[in-house]
Amino acid sequence: MNEPNQNNEPKKRFFRPKFKKPDSQHTETTKEAQPTQKRQWPNKKPHSQSQTHSGAREVQGSNERGNLAFHKDLKKGVETNTRIQKNSLNPHNKLDLNTKAKVRITPLGGLGEIGGNMMVMETENSAIIIDVGMSFPEENMHGVDILIPDFSYLQTIKDKIAGVVITHAHEDHIGAVPYLFKELQFPLYGTPLALGMIGNKFDEHGLKKFRSYFRVVQKRQPIQIGDFEIEWIHITHSIIDSSALAIKTEAGLIIHTGDFKIDHTPIDNLPTDLHRLAHYGEQGVMLLLSDSTNSHKTGCTQSEAVVGPTFDALFKNASGRVIMSTFSSNIHRVYQAITYGIKYNRKVSVIGRSMEKNIDIARELGYINLPSNIFIEAHEIEKYPDNEVLIVTTGSQGETMSALYRMATDEHRHVKIKPSDLIILSAKAIPGNEGSVSAVLNFLMKAGASVAYQDFSEIHVSGHAAQEEQKLMLRLIKPKFFLPVHGEYNHVAKHKDTAIKCGVLEKNIYLMEDGDQIEVNPSYMRKVRNVKSGKIFIDNQANKEIDNLTVQDRNDLAQSGMVSIVLFINKNEQKIRSLELQTIGVVSTKEQKETHKEIEGTLEMAIRSMKKETLNDKKLLENEVRNLIRKFLFKKIKKYPIILTHIFTA
Repeated sequence: MNEPNQNNEPKKRFFRPKFKKPDSQHTETTKEAQPTQKRQWPNKKPHSQSQTHSGAREVQGSNERGNLAFHKDLKKGVETNTRIQKNSLNPHNKLDLNTKAKVRITPLGGLGEIGGNMMVMETENSAIIIDVGMSFPEENMHGVDILIPDFSYLQTIKDKIAGVVITHAHEDHIGAVPYLFKELQFPLYGTPLALGMIGNKFDEHGLKKFRSYFRVVQKRQPIQIGDFEIEWIHITHSIIDSSALAIKTEAGLIIHTGDFKIDHTPIDNLPTDLHRLAHYGEQGVMLLLSDSTNSHKTGCTQSEAVVGPTFDALFKNASGRVIMSTFSSNIHRVYQAITYGIKYNRKVSVIGRSMEKNIDIARELGYINLPSNIFIEAHEIEKYPDNEVLIVTTGSQGETMSALYRMATDEHRHVKIKPSDLIILSAKAIPGNEGSVSAVLNFLMKAGASVAYQDFSEIHVSGHAAQEEQKLMLRLIKPKFFLPVHGEYNHVAKHKDTAIKCGVLEKNIYLMEDGDQIEVNPSYMRKVRNVKSGKIFIDNQANKEIDNLTVQDRNDLAQSGMVSIVLFINKNEQKIRSLELQTIGVVSTKEQKETHKEIEGTLEMAIRSMKKETLNDKKLLENEVRNLIRKFLFKKIKKYPIILTHIFTA
């Protein structure tokens, strides 16, 4: 019986087949041809050792040749795909290297500082201005409310300027537009919110007639402005309706990101238009200008949506009034706060002129939808229980004229801070404003209120891209040349490092400063010259400009004080007939009497030995007296006070 195999089938036994005996003729023929050859199995190879080895080598050689060809195909495929990928990373072959066209880029604000953004882009025949922003003064700029760019260069090229292009409606991008239009007027292009907010400013400055220059743009719809074809591309930021710019020129394609972050879950569900940015990246971009504000921050900036749950928790646990302060332009932040106010049955009072106007225009244009019956006026707050009131106000930067500051210092007409109040400061101090923010925090805490500020990590999120978002932008755009913009030198330098890691050649990156004029062509980028730039000081209360000398005098007064001298001299006797001396902020009250005596003694000795020609020249005499007092006081107090002299001789 056959043994079963693994498949339960019986094993087969093989037998050698029996051959028929061939006829004699055939046998003879075979024997003659192969007299000694043994009979062989059909299809079986000879058992000769040499023949076996030869056949094996032939098969092995055939296999090796096949493997070699196969590996060559694989390697060729790797090389081809790598080349395709590298070409896709740098589509600069699409740039016209033979063109003589060029574009000049001149920042007049926004480089070497945070804020005050303004840039001129020009060809041989036309120019555009990108944003016209303001910035905040330093602490030693006494009596100055805002700073605006110096418009001197614009005066020299005013005949070729085709328009002003606005990326978004933040003050550091539109705050100086009214001051520009007081000097020069050009067509003004922007999205509805930006133009609406600029329109409000024009009303305040008596420029309503210039609204005729406004041009509303549509995103993804290129328009021709002079030599430039410009398309607004939707991006996310800490204000609604922000845009990047795709600028086509004869020289090549330029992308300007404006201020941006890449928020995939924005409040309005309108994320950054990455598809459009990638579309232009594939076309071959000559130059990218990109926001550097958060270039030191690793990772990604959080979505605006993360603030909502923090607001929810704070509102839920608040037993008294909630007072929320943020930037008046951050409509989505304000919208979230009001939404949670409604959720917890609170009436909403909006206090602060800019906050009121911005919310009104956002509602009118349909950016946000809020019922009218939830709003109350400031004078109506006392009619409601504290746990039914939400106050949304300005003053997150500690501005001394803001509503929150006046509440904190007990100077507001309708609202005084109570110990039961919860104050939410949903903003981060702008560099330079830390002292002002700290001061208002101290006032609020002294009043006994609870304050939610930076101890809540998700009470505020930035509107600017961190490093991973900057990398994504660089990889999408794939520029040949790169100009990091918006920030101090350390910010743009860090952005340069990120760009190099993303494949931009170091020689193709330039770190600009205000006033630098950069010329770019598909074949090169270089600095060609410097133009006049700087800051103009503005007193917002009086709505007028303050000259540099006045600001310097104020700083000198604050730093060193003032000396006033009224001197009567007898020229013939070379003696002091009378002397009125006053010092303010120079020495302490206790030291004044002694200091005055020392000054008087110094003057008497100097006049006694003074040359006649000096005594007879009033201007020369005043200079001599001023320098004498200046040297004496520097020896005594190591400062140079302002010295006012009134000298009379007889």
